Amino acid sequence: MIKSLIFSAPSGSGKTTIVKHIVNKYPNIKFSVSATTRSQRLNEVDGRDYHFISVDKFKEYIDRDMFLEWEEVYPNQFYGTLWEYVHEIWNEGNIVAFDVDVSGGNHLVNILGDEALSFFIKVPLDVLEKRLYNRGSETTHSLKMRLDKAEHEMRYENHFDEIIINTNLDESLSLVENRIESIINMYIISLK
Repeated sequence: MIKSLIFSAPSGSGKTTIVKHIVNKYPNIKFSVSATTRSQRLNEVDGRDYHFISVDKFKEYIDRDMFLEWEEVYPNQFYGTLWEYVHEIWNEGNIVAFDVDVSGGNHLVNILGDEALSFFIKVPLDVLEKRLYNRGSETTHSLKMRLDKAEHEMRYENHFDEIIINTNLDESLSLVENRIESIINMYIISLK
């Protein structure tokens, strides 16, 4: 049975937009709020978008084995999935939706196996560059760093169950919805 949906992509590919849509559309799919040490952006809310914590606190959580998966994405910029929140979602009988980078997605695919359906969201690099630039939150250095990382991450797309090329958001949402609904329908049929 599918207990988790894993959405991975290079930064700026639109995975967060897709995950927010899916969580809003399906009441039994709940967002797994990751922990991070990166700075909070203007439009982000602590506890809704991320759990913003210090590097020291993050390292303490690592030592206490509190993460399902974690990674140091950039120097002293950690991201991780806290077990506590995943178990809470599962215990309520819901499906957990993960919004993670490609390395985190690979870890989750390996850990959760057949209990997860994984999506790799991608866009052409020139489109990605425009999206990241238009965010207004990137310096020239961080933009180059993200694009270099994205180019590397694209090599891992075949590690995921579904590849969605997100050049048209409505089409991408429709593809993801159709796949999720087929899983939900299979589960309902198996209960009869």
